[in-house]
Amino acid sequence: MRFDDEHESPDLIDRRGEEPAQAGMGLGGLLFFIPQLLRMRYGWVILLGGAILYFARGALLPGGSQALHDGTGTQQSAQAETPEVHFVAFVLDDVQASWEKQFAANGAAYRHAKLVLYTDSTRTGCGNGDAATGPFYCPEDEHVYIDLGFFRELSDKLGAKGQFAQAYVIAHELGHHVQKLLGTSEKVEAMGNTKGATGASVRLELQADCYAGIWARSTEQRDLLEAGDIDSALGAAAAVGDDRLQRAATGTVSPESWTHGSAAERTRWFRKGLESGTIPACDTFAATAL
Repeated sequence: MRFDDEHESPDLIDRRGEEPAQAGMGLGGLLFFIPQLLRMRYGWVILLGGAILYFARGALLPGGSQALHDGTGTQQSAQAETPEVHFVAFVLDDVQASWEKQFAANGAAYRHAKLVLYTDSTRTGCGNGDAATGPFYCPEDEHVYIDLGFFRELSDKLGAKGQFAQAYVIAHELGHHVQKLLGTSEKVEAMGNTKGATGASVRLELQADCYAGIWARSTEQRDLLEAGDIDSALGAAAAVGDDRLQRAATGTVSPESWTHGSAAERTRWFRKGLESGTIPACDTFAATAL
């Protein structure tokens, strides 16, 4: 992807190097935060057989990255990640500029989200955020949260390589922000139990994939894409499909516990946004087949 490698964004908040959030792993900390994510169905967490499974930071995948856990290693990692920070900042601004145009074309105003870079754990409007959950959007404070170590896990552990795989992740999370602005996520939250292969949670996530595809279409139209970029995004969408993650973790697939959709569904809806470029085409809630 072609981008300004010195880009900075007023909507990016860099907390890397700060002390990790210490507000406990008890009822007011992580145990509060994870159910909130599951209830709102944001982030890269899946609920499988009553247990919360993490597919980042090596919790289930062997050889998880420890670079950010070693005293001075935090500072060294932050320096090494500088080019990534400029890339994240560029994609953040580009995605939001694209949505500003989409909203304006429909006579509406787009309100910017913020994106927080952090190391290990951080405070959020939804409780304490932990890198083990992967990137996530918190609707309470309208912030996207990313530990850059996830991008290495995405490439090395899940096999989704390339910068546009990372761009897809950012665009997907900002798709959840669009859903909040449009009132979609509030409607899903009111539904209560939304799990399952055709449940509202899966439909919400697939819609965010479709919204990421809408942005990808705009980059194609502006000649920002390079060879292999779309394949890279499709590879990332497939890599985080519920079926693929479940099979890697347990050797079995349980559609009744899905929250994000299968690999095939996630790539299909990303492609639908890419090909249509319109919000109505991303109405996963009206679709009879996902």
